Parts: sequence; C-alpha cells; structure tokens
Amino acid sequence: MTSLYILLGIILFFVIALYLSNRIQRRKGNVQERETLPPSIDARTKEEKESGCCGMHEVCEKDSLIAAFREEPEYFDDEELDRFRLRDSGSYSDSEVEEFREVFYTIVDEEKPRWVRSLQLRGIAVPDQIKDEIVLVVNDLREAKMHA
Repeated sequence: MTSLYILLGIILFFVIALYLSNRIQRRKGNVQERETLPPSIDARTKEEKESGCCGMHEVCEKDSLIAAFREEPEYFDDEELDRFRLRDSGSYSDSEVEEFREVFYTIVDEEKPRWVRSLQLRGIAVPDQIKDEIVLVVNDLREAKMHA
C-alpha cells in the first residue's frame, strides 16, 4: 500500500511540475504558436525534385531505399518474383529464399537499393532470412560510396 502512495505522489509531482512550468511560460509571454511550418520534403525546389535530392541532408543519397519514391516499379529481369506478391515475409521456403538471393547478387551494386524499393512497390516482401544480409550489403555499398 505504501508503494501505491509513493507512485501516486510521483505522478502528482510531475503533473504539478508540468502545470507550473506551463503557467510560468505563459506569464513570460511564450504563448505564440509556431508561425510557419517546418519545410517538408514536398516543399522542395524544382531542381531538387528533378535531381532526386530531397535537400534535407548534407550528402544527397539518390539511391536511398526510401528516398527514391517512384510511382511505377522498375523491373530488374525479376518478373518471376511477382508470384510472391502479398506473401508474408516469414513464409518462404529455402529454395524461394535462394531465388531472391540469386536475383539480389546478380543485380549491379548501384541498383540494389532500387531493386528493394521496386519489390516494395510491387507488394513483394523480402524473405526474413535475407533481410539482414541485404541491409548489410546496401550499407556497405553506401559506406564505400561515401569514402570514395
């Protein structure tokens, strides 16, 4: 029962502290709402949109897994993977995982992130068994690219 009182006391303390902090800020005149919204990715210039750079990073990575938004998926001579559309990433057999692995390692290194994005657009989940492997390879490629 004592621990319940201690817990309630701590909660009450934080509620009062939050209330007092808010009240002090208002007395100081800090009641302004943010006048302008922070820039969003959609508020890019025409040049940034055409170049594929979002303008939000010091170094622009055009081949980012999430930055290369495309409406239509690209195909990398991997149409046979379309039969896995809408399949759970944990339900692949070993031979099916090997199909993904074979396609992944036959794609040119610079195109590997675009391939992963293409799979996402096509509704194809990457098998759980090779997700870590793909992430490691793509991260290594980006590291090598940044140090080149």
